[in-house]
Amino acid sequence: MTEDELQALLEKTLPPADLHGLFVEECQDQDLRLRFSLSPGEAWSMPVLLSLTHTALRAAAGLEARLTHLNVTVLRPAQSADILALSRVVRRDGDSTHAEAWLFSHTAIDPMLHATASLRRLFPG
Repeated sequence: MTEDELQALLEKTLPPADLHGLFVEECQDQDLRLRFSLSPGEAWSMPVLLSLTHTALRAAAGLEARLTHLNVTVLRPAQSADILALSRVVRRDGDSTHAEAWLFSHTAIDPMLHATASLRRLFPG
């Protein structure tokens, strides 16, 4: 899938409240790089960071996948800057997928959040 195809699919699938200026920067095989932007006057909250993490994990695993297990480690607070999400599939096992996501403030230097997850496709096949 190309960056443009994933961008269109995410915009069609996600509710507008979860987009946060979503831009697909890179989409290679099972590795993704997404950028999220704040609207003027907003700040990143933990519920929003979890939503971004969820979006990054599902984008890597497949949007038909649903989260079954999630482990999140917050490493530092979010800055008032764009959030960069790097996500990838670690392993596929039948209808289960294991993925991870890293969230960064502005640039991919010092991560602020790391998540690992298991996801299951609703309709295996």
